[in-house]
Amino acid sequence: MTVDEKSKLLAQLGEVARACTACELSEHRAKVVFGSGAAGARIMFVGEAPGYNEDLQGEPFVGAAGRLLDDLLREIVGIGRDEVYIGNVLKCRPPENRDPTAHEIETCKPFLIRQIEIIEPEVIATLGNFATRTLTGRREGISKLRRKPIRVEDWYVFPMFHPAAALHRGDLYEDVRADFEALRQFLDSPPEIEAEPSQMELF
Repeated sequence: MTVDEKSKLLAQLGEVARACTACELSEHRAKVVFGSGAAGARIMFVGEAPGYNEDLQGEPFVGAAGRLLDDLLREIVGIGRDEVYIGNVLKCRPPENRDPTAHEIETCKPFLIRQIEIIEPEVIATLGNFATRTLTGRREGISKLRRKPIRVEDWYVFPMFHPAAALHRGDLYEDVRADFEALRQFLDSPPEIEAEPSQMELF
């Protein structure tokens, strides 16, 4: 599939998502935050759900965590935001930024799965617990799973701390940087790293 074909399919899927009323989050959202970036990206970042700024602007990772993500991408991985694809498990912001419910995740998950199928990334960097659990089925916490590649079909899931962790807890800043260092190293030689098996059933 060409990049132009992928872009067209993502645009069509985005229109479907923006019209979605399958769960109660549609009653509270300002905008659907579908995702953005390169349709042919080698790396896809997946977070939990949109926050306040994302809900207002309709774009993922536009707040302080997004700026930190951009900085770490440029400084450590050596690429810009326009070279990756960024999305979330949920496309709508939960009220007061509460945790997603199981029903919300299962309702919204088909959009994420289809995004992955279209983009065909080599590596999906999952930021935090919810994204990692959703795409791997693993129940361990992110502190245990981070930096351990998990093979899912034709790509790897690479669990990482969410950049917001470094903003909420300054003592985690170096850990977040270390995750990006590990991601860069993994991108340089993924076949040489033994990956743990996925426990996900949808792929």
